[in-house]
Amino acid sequence: MDTVLPVAQRGDAILDLIAAPVAAQEFGSPWLQALVQAMQATMLERSGVGIAAPQVYVSKRVIIVASRPNLRYPDAPEMDAVFMVNPVILSMSEQTVWGEEGCLSVPNERGRVARAQEILVRYSTLEGQQIEQQFSGFPARIVQHEVDHLDGILFVDRR
Repeated sequence: MDTVLPVAQRGDAILDLIAAPVAAQEFGSPWLQALVQAMQATMLERSGVGIAAPQVYVSKRVIIVASRPNLRYPDAPEMDAVFMVNPVILSMSEQTVWGEEGCLSVPNERGRVARAQEILVRYSTLEGQQIEQQFSGFPARIVQHEVDHLDGILFVDRR
């Protein structure tokens, strides 16, 4: 059974920090593998569709994007979990879409946030391979929300 970690809550200082990049020597490490497994277990336990390392008290640029229908997001599209290390949003569509967001670090509060409809993201895999991937709709919203966490921004700061 994977470890479920405590989740930082709004007001915790770690959520205000700009997270550090994962260093070259950390790719492929047991430490990084254990971190993402624990992040995924924590996200699933709390019915999240994404999670960022700062939310589990690790100030590193690691996110998981895992859209799927659940109690919190019944209409979410199904996708395989994507583990992103050092993600960078390269471009965003001018078209924005308003949508409701929640956050594991801001429980019992939801709000409407405008996000780009489509984005292009460059990230590394856990082994360090560089990938560029396009996201649109709800998965694009999740990526933008989680990358915000890496920059010390909560969705409630964007309303």
